[in-house]
Amino acid sequence: MIAGRLLAPPPGWRMDTDVVVVGSGVAGVTAVLAVRRALPAARILLATKSVLDDGSTRWAQGGIAAALGPGDSPADHLHDTLTAGAGICDVAAVRALVTDGPDAVRRLMDLGARFDREPAGPLALTREGGHLRRRIAHAGGDATGAEISRALLAALAEAGQAAELEVIEHALALDLMQTADGRAAGITLHVLGEGAQDGVGAVHSRAVVLATGGFGQVYSATTNPPVSTGDGLAMALRAGAIAADLEFVQFHPTVLWLGPASRGRQPLISEAVRGEGAVLIDATGRPLMTGLHPLADLAPRDVVAKAIMREMLSSGTDHVYLDGRRLGADVWQHRFPTILASCRSHGIDPVTEPIPVVPAAHYVSGGVRTDLRGRTSVPGLYACGEVACTGVHGANRLASNSLLEGLVFAERIGAELGRALPPQAQPADDGRPPRLVDPAILGPLQQLMTADAGVLRSGPGLARAAAGLIELSGRDCEKPDADAWQATNLHLISSALVAAALAREETRGSHWREDFGETSPAWRGHLAVSVAPAGLGVVFEPVLD
Repeated sequence: MIAGRLLAPPPGWRMDTDVVVVGSGVAGVTAVLAVRRALPAARILLATKSVLDDGSTRWAQGGIAAALGPGDSPADHLHDTLTAGAGICDVAAVRALVTDGPDAVRRLMDLGARFDREPAGPLALTREGGHLRRRIAHAGGDATGAEISRALLAALAEAGQAAELEVIEHALALDLMQTADGRAAGITLHVLGEGAQDGVGAVHSRAVVLATGGFGQVYSATTNPPVSTGDGLAMALRAGAIAADLEFVQFHPTVLWLGPASRGRQPLISEAVRGEGAVLIDATGRPLMTGLHPLADLAPRDVVAKAIMREMLSSGTDHVYLDGRRLGADVWQHRFPTILASCRSHGIDPVTEPIPVVPAAHYVSGGVRTDLRGRTSVPGLYACGEVACTGVHGANRLASNSLLEGLVFAERIGAELGRALPPQAQPADDGRPPRLVDPAILGPLQQLMTADAGVLRSGPGLARAAAGLIELSGRDCEKPDADAWQATNLHLISSALVAAALAREETRGSHWREDFGETSPAWRGHLAVSVAPAGLGVVFEPVLD
């Protein structure tokens, strides 16, 4: 099953372009704009699964981190990022992020992004978990992602007036087309459109840039939107690309608890709420984080999520509380209007009562492995944003580094393609056997992954998950529609994640093994995952100082 090809019918239409970018979040749109700057005459296609602003970017509440404030520096930002990453960040990648970051944010402001400012004029910077300084720029209080998306899409619309740039919405990316020697030569798309671009078609291109986001839909509860089914990562794995650090799934500590039957995308309570003074408490009002970490409620996310899970296990409860009453009505209304409205829509008023919260799948630190120029192990295939593993996040992402990573490494891909755009090449026929799984496996898959490969993990639980995934793989689909493609992608990613999590016999960052509760120097490195005809391969690569 794992090595099989998707059951895509023969392409019914064809397009030719120089660069195809898949995904329209901060990374995808920035990549398009960067390629336009570097190669003004290049033909570019942006393909997005739903509509342009329907990804994770617009839901980002907390902000974007960069050393923009007085007294801050890239060196300080680097220190905090390496600390959160638990010893396995790629230092060169982090240095690129924090060095390029301030100017990348300024370019975003030049495009029209309006960040919140103090009455005297400077940026209103705040703190989040793991940051020792106030370096988080935000917009609309807690609507940073929406403002960044607005500014980027406005710039895209202006750039789109040129004939060389085309956008296709409602386009599910299926598979990478490759030459006989394995180079990327384009993609196949399933488009729900009108006219010439409808149904399954082929986009022949000189370079493919994946910016498809994460795979939060692997789990029953996630902050990710429904489109986050890991299509780009699954496509890359099937094409032979190497992925890394897939076991490091970050669970946001504070997601609004909507009851025991809640499923799907859950409302996020930004870490910035704790940055402004809210504290986690149990049902009796006892603070949870006091004495557990020097930063208390502003400890890195994995520390906070584990503390919440320990409390829930010991007390037999299914949630804890975030107490933000001390913030007062003015702070809630002006700093966190979106969160305030969301809570009130569910019958909770955070001005007067604690908010029930639980951890939920939020962000994956791993992905398709890239170098500092966004290149993957497949020539001609590039990746940026959450689908990529640049090495920046290590074992645990520092809060608000994700939007910055999307900006910085998308711009680096644009610069790289400006230097060395691959030549056009003819795709070869793919002789691998096609397979799709029944989309009805999705519910059982999510339950299995949540129970045995979520925040709490153990050898026996991960073995159950692996066996369960093998059993689910035997359920073939009868109708090769979008649901079947996405279920197949999530199954492949779940299998890769479980294989890596089972192999890593230690607790590090956002990977918590109950049977190996300590961090081990022997595991200071990365697990590289790839797909071969025989199945999944997992190789440990130690960090070399």
